[in-house]
Amino acid sequence: MSEFIVSARKYRPARFSDVVGQEHVSETLKNALRQEKIAHAFLFCGPRGVGKTTNARILAKILNCTSRTSDFEACGKCASCTSFESNSSFVIFELDAASNSSVENIRGLIEQVRIPPQSGKYKVFIIDEVHMLSQSAFNAFLKTLEEPPPYAIFILATTEKHKILPTILSRCQVFDFKRITNAAIVTHLMKICALEVIDADEAALHIVASKSDGSLRDALSIFDRLVSASSNNKLSLSDAVQNLNVLDFDYFFKLTQEAAASNESEMILIFDEIQHNGFEGDIFIQGFAEHLRQLLVSKNPKTLHLIEQSESLKQRYAEQAALLPTSFILTALDILNTCDINYKSARSKRLHVELALLKIAHIINYTKFVAQPTEKKNNDPAIEVKKETPKPTSSASVKETSVKVEAKKDNLGTTLAPQDYVPKPEPARASEVKSSYAVAPKIGDLESIAMEIAASEAMISESVSRLSFDNLKESWSKYTETHERPSVKSVLKSAVLKLEGKKVNVTVGSVMSKSFIIQEQNLSDFLRFDLSEPNLSLQVHIDESINPNNQSEVVVKRYLTAREKLLLMMQVNPLVSDLAKRLDLKPDE
Repeated sequence: MSEFIVSARKYRPARFSDVVGQEHVSETLKNALRQEKIAHAFLFCGPRGVGKTTNARILAKILNCTSRTSDFEACGKCASCTSFESNSSFVIFELDAASNSSVENIRGLIEQVRIPPQSGKYKVFIIDEVHMLSQSAFNAFLKTLEEPPPYAIFILATTEKHKILPTILSRCQVFDFKRITNAAIVTHLMKICALEVIDADEAALHIVASKSDGSLRDALSIFDRLVSASSNNKLSLSDAVQNLNVLDFDYFFKLTQEAAASNESEMILIFDEIQHNGFEGDIFIQGFAEHLRQLLVSKNPKTLHLIEQSESLKQRYAEQAALLPTSFILTALDILNTCDINYKSARSKRLHVELALLKIAHIINYTKFVAQPTEKKNNDPAIEVKKETPKPTSSASVKETSVKVEAKKDNLGTTLAPQDYVPKPEPARASEVKSSYAVAPKIGDLESIAMEIAASEAMISESVSRLSFDNLKESWSKYTETHERPSVKSVLKSAVLKLEGKKVNVTVGSVMSKSFIIQEQNLSDFLRFDLSEPNLSLQVHIDESINPNNQSEVVVKRYLTAREKLLLMMQVNPLVSDLAKRLDLKPDE
């Protein structure tokens, strides 16, 4: 029985050209070798399984290779290369900082640095997981890292760059490794399948790549597990879905189809089947949201490449996306996002997910209901709208509907042209004016409201201004009499008005009265409309000598004495008089 070697070790790259997904690092290092500008310290940073240690080993092997190729790769045949491959090299040292993090370990490394290489040109020290070194070990390593001997080269590797001291970072050339794309992982796995004579479905390899989260080492480990589970060296999509415990894409395609048809019962049954297969609700929500995201991306051919799946699956996404409106996808994504946020705090998690599915099932019906236009009744008998039969124009067959509106006179007696008249309720009553501001408009009506406001302002600006002191008093009285609150009505009646140009100075007798008038936001609008003066402004002043009952009188307050209070109480209540007699009180004296 031959010894089995996992794919991550068996197919570990031995040349820069074999490294997957890190071309920016490989090309930079090869250019440095070509120009003979090798730094004394390198720091390789990035996530797990993307080739940090592999690149460090390749660089160390090339530095001491005696027969480099024309493209500056290691020959793999010289004594230095063969000794490195057999782990018997005396000039390349690998140190795991996770298990050698103390000062003593660093001191031993420094002693090794002092000894020149017996064979080869460089002594290369590869320190993996360097962020695990202690603070004192870092400090002991600083001087050697800054000024090493000319033959010493340090290659540090870490997955947590933020834990490295800035003094260490400043002494190294830093290379940031990136996550490997799914397409690159699938291509590499297909090469391995060809070498191992494995019949693998491309869709299954895409699932392996998506589960690896950008790590080629994780992808190779998952690949080995799937191949071990198959008995005939065949890797199908169903095997990958079953062994990796991932949700099949078909579930989400069916679910989206039923949601578009507003078939909530089928959606609940599909979710029930998914739960019986052992998937939790949060996994289902995330998978469904990812499916809708793929549909949204598939809407535009320019963004279709963002889907890291097989070409057949991309085509399937594009076909379903063409049948769904963008508003449906966005609304469903928003519902799922809210469901995912509140999932952990929900007591009945299954009901929480089912409610989200029911909301998604009714998106289409709700959109139709909201988009359906409502007929507005015309309450003004003086306006008659008549639609004529559409007539084509002479230049093109463009249909045009003519609308005739009878002429009407405004408040000033000015005749308005039919195209300039906009039906608008008379603001005679303050309660009606207030209610129009109290109700918030719907988002769909903002455009029509803006058109009405613009037409109203144009009508006011074109009409003749009625601004005068007598008309101001008349409009003020009209607003006051129609007000519903007695307290505000009393303040408005007692206010003293003074007109200065287009500014109305209002004088009241207290701070509370001033606040009442300031809070009457509809007052200024009413006066501007009634007086046909859009630039009219109000300014409120306080004069404490004003009496609400009589504006010319000054209110003087006087408090009763104790004797006067007793006499008043005796007049009101006879029992108080009896009590005063018993106590021998003489208030008259």
